[in-house]
Amino acid sequence: MKKRLLAMTLASALCAGMLAGCGGSPASDNGGSSADSGSSDAYNISVIVKLTDGHFNKVMAGAKAYADEHDNVNVDIQSPTSATSYDEQVNMIETSLGNPSIDALVLAPLQSNSASTLVANTDKVVIALDTDFTSDKKLAFVGTGNKDAAKSGGTAAVEAAKANGVDKPTVLIVTGVQGDETHEARLAGYKEGVEEAGGEVVEVQYCDGLAEKAATAMESVMQMYPDGIDIVLSSNDDMAMSVVKIIKDSGNAKYADTIVCGFDGNTSAISAIKDGTLGMDIAQLGYDMGYKAVEAAVKALEGEQVDSFIDSGSKVVDSTNCDEYIDDMKAKGLWE
Repeated sequence: MKKRLLAMTLASALCAGMLAGCGGSPASDNGGSSADSGSSDAYNISVIVKLTDGHFNKVMAGAKAYADEHDNVNVDIQSPTSATSYDEQVNMIETSLGNPSIDALVLAPLQSNSASTLVANTDKVVIALDTDFTSDKKLAFVGTGNKDAAKSGGTAAVEAAKANGVDKPTVLIVTGVQGDETHEARLAGYKEGVEEAGGEVVEVQYCDGLAEKAATAMESVMQMYPDGIDIVLSSNDDMAMSVVKIIKDSGNAKYADTIVCGFDGNTSAISAIKDGTLGMDIAQLGYDMGYKAVEAAVKALEGEQVDSFIDSGSKVVDSTNCDEYIDDMKAKGLWE
């Protein structure tokens, strides 16, 4: 069978070398041979992610790779403009569920409750990706064990601060949209890891996952805590890098040794660890996440049993192992 990849609709530009898209209108993927609809003997799978950032670029690349490797699989990948473009994603979900040619939906929801409602009456295969949601229509969740991953990062950060001579490290957590299942799980994991390792969470700031809001929050926190905070834990890399910049630009000596930990494993964050700017990062294995999610959908369509939770894995990256991590990403063609 001639391999075909459905048109990929992207609401914002993707990183070079990953996927090609253009502002919200359909565009043929450069790696595909056709943009027409899938044939009757192919599985047509809609993949809807949260946004296009370093992490989700890897997720989308993994989803595309599975389709590239299987002649009987077509994927249609879409992303809303931002992490708060709720109505835009709802429209994408409704369109996919209402399309009779789509066999399965792989969804990373911006709002878990909304996703549960939207899929309630579908007879299509539904796989949750990156962010879980509750539904008897959902066959599996494929993603990072967010709480456990964050706990490992919180523990590592406290241990690093203690190694620097801090007896009971103080911790600020900057996180995403309040109520978002992914960010709430990371927040809970961070808190648990910090407390069990002997640190203290003194402040939590909800920043909608946005760098500019994290910057504003960090400026306020530096005024609230003039004697410094030992650790800043972020639930994504964009916010972590924003915090790093605010600290650096401030020239505040009280924050010179603050350990900042990101979450995602984006190129900018890992590079910042290598140059000594960022303390550590919890790297998600996004490529594996996207690949395994489409794989799970295909298995379900073929009548195979699918595990209800498929952990795509994570890794705490710091100065001791960042070179190894970079080499691995380069070997897989994922170093942007």
